[in-house]
This record gives sequence, C-alpha cells and structure tokens, in this order.
Amino acid sequence: MRSSGPEILGVLDALSDAYVEIFTAPPWAHRSPAATRHDFRERLKGDAHRPGFRAVVAVDEAGAVAGFATGWITQAPFPADRAYGKVLRRLGADRVDELLIGSLEIDELGVRSGARRSGLGGRLLSSITATAPGGRSWLLTWSQAHDALAFYRRQGWEEPEVVHSEETDIVVFLSPPERLPEADPLEWTP
Repeated sequence: MRSSGPEILGVLDALSDAYVEIFTAPPWAHRSPAATRHDFRERLKGDAHRPGFRAVVAVDEAGAVAGFATGWITQAPFPADRAYGKVLRRLGADRVDELLIGSLEIDELGVRSGARRSGLGGRLLSSITATAPGGRSWLLTWSQAHDALAFYRRQGWEEPEVVHSEETDIVVFLSPPERLPEADPLEWTP
C-alpha cells in the first residue's frame, strides 16, 4: 500500500499494532506500550496532513502489517519540536538549510521481527525515497539503536559532517548520492 495523505489513517489501528511491537522491543524496551501507541497515533494523525506526506506499508500473507515507512518534505522554517533542536545543534542552521530543507524526511521505518532479515527494510526505504525531491532524503535515529545504525550504513546512507562538537543522542543520515530508484521494490513474497 502506498499513501500520499490522510488515507493512511484508514489503517491506523494496524499500523499502531506494528509500531508498538517494533518500538517497545529492545533497544526501546523502556517505553510504555500504551503511551507509545497513544503518541504514535496522535502524531500520525497530524503528520498525514504535512506537505509532501507519504507512506508505504507492506503486509504479510495474513494481511497484517509486516513493515512500514512514513515521511514528508521538510519545510522552512526548520521545526523546533521533537528532536529537531538536536539536529540543529548537531549540524548548525546553515547545514540544515543546505542539506535538509526541501528534502524528504523519513520519520518512521519499522519492520516487525517476523519479517526482518528478508530485505523488507531496504525495500521500504527504497520505495519511500524513490520520488524524493532531487533524490535527497534524510532521517535521524537514536544513537543507541545499533541495529538501525548498521542497517542505514549498509544501505549506503551517510552521516553528514558534524558542525558542533556538542554531543546529542541522535544520529543524522543523508541518502546515498545518485541513488537510482528501483522499479517497484515492494513487489515481494514474504
């Protein structure tokens, strides 16, 4: 399933189930499932209306969400909520303007445990970034999510040079340069 707006909310319950399973397991096991579900649902209800919003959802043979990715075009001025302040501190305002404004921001990418190591994460990432403006995408992840860090590096994503030495608990990644979109990376059989 591909979505470019609020129609993604039609599968909000199924996405919420997947999100909670993925993002309350290690290294996020410290999170409350109830609070995680509530926060994700409320956030997605607003995010689905952002300019350039898009989502891709992969389902398994039983029709359950196996994985998903969401994102949107980063607008100016650069936001100040959530972890955006950490991104500003890490890269500096000029680099944020140069590298992130107008790019596709990958907000969420998750694959359920039963679908991991199948290549689904890479297909989701390729699918959601296939039409990124100028081929430019970015994302951030938690510095303690070691499997996620390794995954993005294997996919060819790169960390931009850090402008400020001030440490934060996030890592910013930029999409690989000159990445050619795949024809239809989500045609697969689990």
